[in-house]
Amino acid sequence: MSQEIKAAITAVGGYVPDTILDNFQLEKLVDTSDEWIVARTGIKERRILADKQKATSDMAAAAIMELLAEYSVKAEEIDCVLLATSTPDKLLAPTAPVVCTKAGLQNAWGLDINAACSGFLYALSVGASFIESKRFKKVLVVEADTMSRIVDYTDRNTCILFGDGAGAVLLEPSTNNGLHDFIFKTDGTGSDFLSIPAGGSLQPVGEVSLQENLHYVKQDGRTVFKNAISGMTNSCTELIDRNGFNADAIDWVIPHQANLRIINAVADNLKVPMSKVKVNIQRYGNTTAATIPLCLWDFKNDFKQGDRIFLTAFGAGFTYGSSYLTWGK
Repeated sequence: MSQEIKAAITAVGGYVPDTILDNFQLEKLVDTSDEWIVARTGIKERRILADKQKATSDMAAAAIMELLAEYSVKAEEIDCVLLATSTPDKLLAPTAPVVCTKAGLQNAWGLDINAACSGFLYALSVGASFIESKRFKKVLVVEADTMSRIVDYTDRNTCILFGDGAGAVLLEPSTNNGLHDFIFKTDGTGSDFLSIPAGGSLQPVGEVSLQENLHYVKQDGRTVFKNAISGMTNSCTELIDRNGFNADAIDWVIPHQANLRIINAVADNLKVPMSKVKVNIQRYGNTTAATIPLCLWDFKNDFKQGDRIFLTAFGAGFTYGSSYLTWGK
């Protein structure tokens, strides 16, 4: 009998732009303060892609190339690139093929996936299915968002939250470690609480939408806050129960980095100590789909082979869920 194949994370890469936008700079743009931002979000600074000639594809390609160089992976061995992003270079054509070209992945095909802040988890599950099917041996799951291009820097409710960045993981076959299970959910009734109203087929960009800044992110913070806590908590709890162990058996929880108060509430609800929760929101802010892979990149030296890791996210849509994996090599 052949052994069951799982998709293990065997390499990680990341990229953040050099330009730092800290809270003191934001004090000069909107009516806010460093103390107010830190108390309500945990964010102290975020990275901004300042070069207007560059876009999401450049950050994604940089994360991939960092991964390839760090782990001595050959570009020609990559079979597929799954790009999770809410900020594609263009509405049409897709960005993943551009990323493949810029990263020199001559044998790979690419696919865009948009699940907002949950994009990494959704793309990870798709990549894992390709590995488990034995059709592919090396799949890159890449997350990149240039949120600074869709944020209104006159709106203090949103501009304090978001930053730019990219993360990448390599999936390869394993008979031991890898993605074991996941639970994803969606609630389309939440789509109006966190969205960009204009720019799609429902409301194309026009004179009115430009005047009213409807091509920027709009958020009902309270509604998103409450739903994020319940969605991340409930999906983690369901995943724990389904796999027959308790929270004490989890080595690490890596939550979407949207708000430190959300992270603290989820950890408290799960009864997981913060010493087991990875947090880097203070340095990057909310990079949307890239937050979880950037945590994997930042803290990769803390993970040991076989560590039991829970990933959980909540985003626009609403999209949310959790994934359970054991760490690869």
